[in-house]
Amino acid sequence: MDRSTAGWLNGFMGVLIFSGSLPATRVAVMDFDPVFLTVARAVIAGIIGLLLLVLLKQKRPAGREIVSLLVVAGGVVVGFPLLTALALQHVTSAHSIVFIGLLPLATATFGVIRGGERPKPAFWFFSILGSVLVAGFAATRDLNASPVGDLLMLAAVIVCGLGYAEGGRLSRTIGGWQVICWALVLSLPLMIVVTFALMPPSFANIGMPAFVSLGYVSLFSMLIGFVFWYRGLSQGGIAAVGQLQLLQPFFGLALAATLLHEKVTWSMLAVTVAVILCVAGARRFAR
Repeated sequence: MDRSTAGWLNGFMGVLIFSGSLPATRVAVMDFDPVFLTVARAVIAGIIGLLLLVLLKQKRPAGREIVSLLVVAGGVVVGFPLLTALALQHVTSAHSIVFIGLLPLATATFGVIRGGERPKPAFWFFSILGSVLVAGFAATRDLNASPVGDLLMLAAVIVCGLGYAEGGRLSRTIGGWQVICWALVLSLPLMIVVTFALMPPSFANIGMPAFVSLGYVSLFSMLIGFVFWYRGLSQGGIAAVGQLQLLQPFFGLALAATLLHEKVTWSMLAVTVAVILCVAGARRFAR
């Protein structure tokens, strides 16, 4: 198997795992405070990441790598989980998933800035067109109902794109699973302090679905998914493999409808399909 094909397969596995993140977060914030959920998931994943690094005797990152790891941590360990958890108090997971259509553009943009990639002009045409469709959907349909939720999701996409691109770039030198593990470990001291500060006095009123969702976003969304995702970005290219994120709305909407019984409207499906077609065109010109 060549490196590019391996990158696409690893990227697909990462996207498949990430697709359950927003529905699981939606369930978790019904019982957990969104800030506590953010730090608790980082602590659980961080402890596992620390154990992996110690047991497998990984070399400590250099000073320049630590700066990049802090960028990764700010984007995907803290920023995206916190902003989406806050957003999901205002919007449904089905609605928020549509915003994931902006992630390929954000990731590709930061891939150019931080990764040195140079997609062809046609790539940007298709990517921007897809982004306009997503933004237009939010502005014309649900923005009046919850501008706060939509703005939080937009901010989440931006910081996540930066974290993805920075992690993909760094994976070329220190490895995919090492990037997310070190980012989690660097965040761990602060996350532990905040977790204990925000811990609810009792867990008696927390339902089992919320605990299961916490487990999913901690183990899969925060750690295992990134092992595949960062490896895929480093193997197949940040801008190119980043387009696989357009499959995430399909998987996420299906989960939201099946597990949470949320209403998935025809307009949501239409804009998701339209964006995916646009970015499919962009993928052709990613290199």
